[in-house]
Amino acid sequence: MLLVGYCFGIRAERRLCDEVHLNLAYRWFCRLGLDGNVPDHSTFSKNRHGRFRQSDLLRQLFEAVVRRCISEGLVGGEGFAVDASLIKADANRQRCVPGTQGLPPEAASRAIDEYLAALDDAAFGAATPVTPKFISPADPGSRWTSANKGLAFFAYCTNYLMDLDHAVIVDVEASTAVRPAELTAAWTMIERVREQHDLSPQRLSADSAYGSAEMLDWLVNDQDIEPHIPVIDKSERVDRAFSRRDFTYDAKADLYRCPGGKELKQHRRAFRIDHPDVPPDDTYRYRASKADCDACSLRSRCCPKTPARKVTARSTKRADRAREIATTDAYIVSRRERKKVEMLFAHLKRILKLDRLRLRGPRGTRDEFLLAATAQNLRKLAKLIPPPAIAIA
Repeated sequence: MLLVGYCFGIRAERRLCDEVHLNLAYRWFCRLGLDGNVPDHSTFSKNRHGRFRQSDLLRQLFEAVVRRCISEGLVGGEGFAVDASLIKADANRQRCVPGTQGLPPEAASRAIDEYLAALDDAAFGAATPVTPKFISPADPGSRWTSANKGLAFFAYCTNYLMDLDHAVIVDVEASTAVRPAELTAAWTMIERVREQHDLSPQRLSADSAYGSAEMLDWLVNDQDIEPHIPVIDKSERVDRAFSRRDFTYDAKADLYRCPGGKELKQHRRAFRIDHPDVPPDDTYRYRASKADCDACSLRSRCCPKTPARKVTARSTKRADRAREIATTDAYIVSRRERKKVEMLFAHLKRILKLDRLRLRGPRGTRDEFLLAATAQNLRKLAKLIPPPAIAIA
């Protein structure tokens, strides 16, 4: 009955019980027959918070559907896409407390217990040390966000790892609505898919939110996956001076050349102790000679407020692979195919009506996202797999 509700966007459990009671197709699917008793709506809550959650049944159900998709040949396993989408939490933005104030001492609920249990979880409480602006006493695990450029609201993130062949969701993970949590969820899903289904993609497509140095380094060096991801570049200058892209990098000599042809090096003196290959803060600093900058005619457009020009490049060597891939035709194809995951999110919110959560707390959020992703994969199976032929005597 839960699958019926999520497959057809029946959000209210009371209404779902009525629909199953009257619809013969739903009765057949739920094996109730014509005269079977439909469970009461309170049974859903007892099972969901009890044996379903304790046995991790919903995760097992999702994995079983993914295995069925793989056996039917709907999962290629060569190219994956990852993305996250905000889902509003069941929390009133008008009833919140300042984050610095914390929860009221008398507040107590299942959602609060789950929030406290997830404080050390990298996808929730430990995702960022930043104190949220506001906290919801009804669901403190949700995050106050204005990422949609409108009114701020409390939300969670659903993270999808999708196969690019037929847009099958191979994994789903819930997280708090902050960028570091999305990266953590992506790492978790890629590793879990390898363990559960022995799937290791050759390439991963994502938007620029996943183009950090840590993510690119993990994909290239640890997972041997081609990152079809735009590299995050914050080198653009606001004072209209030359940005880092105006400087040419010489990988063989490990230096930059400015528009005037002068060299920017990391080290200009000989030291007794060799410098480490990677700086402690993972940031490479290339500096020009002050004598070169003083005599340069482009000084007003290069370093008008400093004695000499400096270029910083975080993980330059690690991002080179991603920049090379961005010039290939395969990258253009991956960027186009990545839009399939956006279509999944649109289907999730408009057809399955999961634009706002019904359950509260991190564990309730995981349950809803797992059921919704399972429903989407089942609908994909029903659409792409032809029904068996019926022999007519």
